[in-house]
Amino acid sequence: MKKGIHPENYRLVAFKDMSNDDVFITKSTAETKETIEVEGVEYPLIKLEISRTSHPFYTGKHKLVDSAGRIDKFKNKYAKFNKNKKK
Repeated sequence: MKKGIHPENYRLVAFKDMSNDDVFITKSTAETKETIEVEGVEYPLIKLEISRTSHPFYTGKHKLVDSAGRIDKFKNKYAKFNKNKKK
């Protein structure tokens, strides 16, 4: 690797998938104030909502993630247009 082409803060960082607690370590320049200890070594921590270990495309599992109740709001809003609904 060529010297002097990477930023000064290019270092090992732990990324944690918050949906399944999977942690992987890679190099990054991402800024964070949190740290985590992995196998006795302390790393800066970046929290992720979804990663390769929880994303439906990579896992093959299609699950519905509806944390804000958006689907229920949509169904309630457009229920009056339902043609199959009996009056």
